[in-house]
Amino acid sequence: MTQTAPTSTASRQAPRQPGRIHRAWFVAAVAFVTIIGAAGFASLPGLLIEPLHEEFDWSRGTIGLAVSVNLALYGLTAPFAAALMDRFGIRKVVACALTVIAGGSAATVWMTASWQLVLFWGVLVGLGSGSMALAFAATVTNRWFTARRGLVTGILTAAGASGQLVFLPLLSWLVEHHGWRPATVTVSLTALCVVPFVWLLLRDHPADVGLAPYGGTYAQKPAPVPGAARRAVTVLFKAARTGPFWLLAGTFAICGASTNGLVRTHFVPAAHDHGMPVTAAAGLLAVIGVFDVVGTVASGWFTDRFEARRLLAVYYALRGISLLFLPVLLAPSVHPPMVFFIVFYGLDWVATVPPTIALCREQYGDDSAIVFGWVLASHQVGAAVVAFLGGLARDVFGSYDVVWYASGALCAMAALMSMVIRRRPAAAATAGPALAAATAGTAAPAETAAPAGA
Repeated sequence: MTQTAPTSTASRQAPRQPGRIHRAWFVAAVAFVTIIGAAGFASLPGLLIEPLHEEFDWSRGTIGLAVSVNLALYGLTAPFAAALMDRFGIRKVVACALTVIAGGSAATVWMTASWQLVLFWGVLVGLGSGSMALAFAATVTNRWFTARRGLVTGILTAAGASGQLVFLPLLSWLVEHHGWRPATVTVSLTALCVVPFVWLLLRDHPADVGLAPYGGTYAQKPAPVPGAARRAVTVLFKAARTGPFWLLAGTFAICGASTNGLVRTHFVPAAHDHGMPVTAAAGLLAVIGVFDVVGTVASGWFTDRFEARRLLAVYYALRGISLLFLPVLLAPSVHPPMVFFIVFYGLDWVATVPPTIALCREQYGDDSAIVFGWVLASHQVGAAVVAFLGGLARDVFGSYDVVWYASGALCAMAALMSMVIRRRPAAAATAGPALAAATAGTAAPAETAAPAGA
């Protein structure tokens, strides 16, 4: 039996067979379509604020609360999503998540009270979308690809921006010409349409179809891991004893506050306050998604060549400056300075992700992926807080100006926090947060001695 193993392995290395497309690329394509569909759920909240305010007379703060619950649950679910996929499989978790999203989105059509918006859109859609967050892309990449992992990760990350480009103009047109209900039904139907593709074409592991991962060798499918969630919590407690974790979490919380919580949620209603049509404002937001792809790829290239913490400081400083100028750029029509802001801000939208991941890897070694999951959770919590406070500020002050200025100041703070993160020796980083916690008292001398030894 052991003599047949090499033959079996060689025969299953599909990437070496010319003329055939490896099944992994079809799985990646299904994941791409699924993430594009998920972008529709993220695009809609900013388009619903004004229609819901006009129809139900709900305050913008109340509507922002539902959006903030959605964003918070999206982030807090992410660290456990990979554990669910390890326990029950990718296909079951994603199909269930899409069904929950479809049900929550469709139920909003019949809501009559604000608590129902919080329950349907905030809780149900938040939990569902959080179960197929970045952990979904990471799990698919890690299981199905040995070669081209960076390329696939970049493509799947860009899928969110591509989905924003696809959905925002369509949803804004539906809201303006047919009301908000057809838009929510469209999101719900999109989620249901993706479910059959996930169930029929997505597989949990290459071994399920007798294949090796792309570029790798055949391996048996691992057994379910019921303790993965426990490990996620354990790693959090260990990392929380270290200073860099709080600096990374704090800067990424400001990142979420100044992107998803602020611009994605409140840019359209803020532009509408200045007389700009909803469709035009949504189109500008979609263009941000286009340049987001370019900026993310370029940031990855820079991260391989420059110090990550300095890149973060530059990114946050430039983002803060651009937000300080936004109040004077909003106008009834689109003009060249606004187009410049959209391009500039779009290039910086998620450029912070590659250097943040690199710093997590430098600080926490083998635990870096889980630590980044918790840092990502802080990103969404920051987004949730500003989604609520932004609407509340609009109710109190009558405009969003104070929100833009406050966000610019927060970005300046994030730039300073990024520079405070101290570099660690490679040997200490690979040991993970457990060693970092044990040697916290001697970390500073070790870092000070590193340049001299070099």
